[in-house]
Amino acid sequence: MKVALVTESFLPHVNGVSNSVCRVLEHLDRRGHHALLVAPGPAPLSYAGASIHSVPSVPLPGYRQVRVALAPSRSVAELLREHRPDVVYLASPFMLGWAAAKAAEDLDLPTVAVYQTDVAGFAERYHLGLARRIVWRRIRSIHRRAALTLAPSRPALRALVERGVPRVALWQRGVDTERFHPRHRDEELRRRLAPAGEVLVGYLGRLAQEKQLGDLRVLTRLRGVRLVVIGDGPERRRLEGLLPGAAFLGFLDGEPLSRAVASLDIAVHPGPHETFCQAVQECLASGVPVVAVRAGGPVDLIHPGVNGHLYPPGNLDRFRQLVGRLSVDVAHRDQLASGARPSVLGRSWDALGDDLLAHLERVRRPRRTPAAA
Repeated sequence: MKVALVTESFLPHVNGVSNSVCRVLEHLDRRGHHALLVAPGPAPLSYAGASIHSVPSVPLPGYRQVRVALAPSRSVAELLREHRPDVVYLASPFMLGWAAAKAAEDLDLPTVAVYQTDVAGFAERYHLGLARRIVWRRIRSIHRRAALTLAPSRPALRALVERGVPRVALWQRGVDTERFHPRHRDEELRRRLAPAGEVLVGYLGRLAQEKQLGDLRVLTRLRGVRLVVIGDGPERRRLEGLLPGAAFLGFLDGEPLSRAVASLDIAVHPGPHETFCQAVQECLASGVPVVAVRAGGPVDLIHPGVNGHLYPPGNLDRFRQLVGRLSVDVAHRDQLASGARPSVLGRSWDALGDDLLAHLERVRRPRRTPAAA
């Protein structure tokens, strides 16, 4: 099968969209399929056997690490016509994905659109509330053109259906259960971060406004707790001032990331705009219980009293109470930790990758012969 993937974000920028696209490309390569990736430049020339075509892009104002593609549908259509894919895969389509959706429709190519970013929620968070309706109009227009839309969680699926998006199915995300494993817990790192034996409460992810990380300030008043922040982004300087006692580890990858996550005692995630939240899943795979806001993707991942707890959006008193209880109740914390990893063990990228291939095959059409064409 030949698949053309069009993504709003890719390496060297690391986020949930680019990470999942990498896993999809790797799985297509393992299964012997051919792929072309269209991504905002600058990007690598190839990845996992797929050739990459970079399109012109500009940095997003206020968040220069994010690139916004500027390719018209005509130029994307030329790429698709040359590649002649069986299926077009749209990763978190909005700008470049909009051009690709129109191009694929003109070429009569089936598309699978993956809803992965709550753009409307971000617009509201960045004080662009009036744009929310416009954003949803664009999202509907893109996804109505798709033969199938894949949502990563039940809350995301409901949001799409309620706003008139047809042909929606659930496709969750895989997790690397070897890279994220309790055996990576590092006692030496824990001694450096908690020299007085503090309980390590950590956040994993981008440091951006939509993550609502200012809510972590309510945890600074908990005795015997050390906040650990793993990640980087435009909010880092502000957060360093807001959370003066926290340990900011910056962007980590590979072995250092595995050790840092597994060395936490409790993970927290206050952001309400997650369609899935891969970071929560990675913490759970590492045997770390999670306290998160009861909104979006974490609702599917966290089972209260089994592998963590959820608190109502905006209820920071409840957030502090839940983390405070876990910080002193070692037996309860250990109970949740023991339930964390088993809750995600069935979510390997191989299994989820095969699920995706089944969806792609579902919309794929038989190739027409030259005579039929």
